[in-house]
Amino acid sequence: MESNDLGNGGINSGPHDRFSRFNRAARSIHESIVRNSSIENGGCGCPLVVEGINDVKALRELGFTGDIEKVNRGWGMPRLVTHLYEKYGIRNQVDGGGSIMLLMDWDRTGGRLQKLLRERLESLDVKVDEDLRTELMKSMKPEGRTVESLRPHIRTLVGLLPYQK
Repeated sequence: MESNDLGNGGINSGPHDRFSRFNRAARSIHESIVRNSSIENGGCGCPLVVEGINDVKALRELGFTGDIEKVNRGWGMPRLVTHLYEKYGIRNQVDGGGSIMLLMDWDRTGGRLQKLLRERLESLDVKVDEDLRTELMKSMKPEGRTVESLRPHIRTLVGLLPYQK
């Protein structure tokens, strides 16, 4: 790894150092990429739900290949929730986990959207996976508070991902 990739020359300076945070983020991203991948490609076919097109672009650059649904598509919340429920069901059939991964930004607006979507989906018994957002919120908050703010760090994060087929 290049000495300027993670700051501190890759030197660990404690539990909150940049290298450790980026490694944790990369592990979580890798797990989510696998869950998001199609069943034919060894994944679970679990979609990600994000706020907008720039979030989709950032996730594609990180290596996500499966379905990514956008909240900002000109639909009202009831129509979006109905669409997600009808298309993806209440449980993931492959691993029994959440059928939908929610990844709203970790700013105030994203937090409100995350809570609103989670509550509406769970009221329909849809199991929601929020693990990626939780980890990115902890690991990447100093670098930004949005999914698209990952873009300047994509090269470093992808370099930390386990080998992808």
